[in-house]
Amino acid sequence: MRASLREKAIAVCETKIARNGEGVGLSFYAFFANRNDDPELLMEAATWWISTHRLDHFEKAARIRRMLLDQL
Repeated sequence: MRASLREKAIAVCETKIARNGEGVGLSFYAFFANRNDDPELLMEAATWWISTHRLDHFEKAARIRRMLLDQL
């Protein structure tokens, strides 16, 4: 996963956790606007989420943040 996407995903996770608590879930779609304006980046996130890590559609934001930070 490219650094810019990782940083954005970490920020989204932190915002969701701050707003809704440690138990909040999200999908990789949370990292994008409601329109598909960058299909390559969306597929990169989907590949990381689905193919690489075999995650469920919704996962705890805290878990995703931890996984992303471990890759730094």
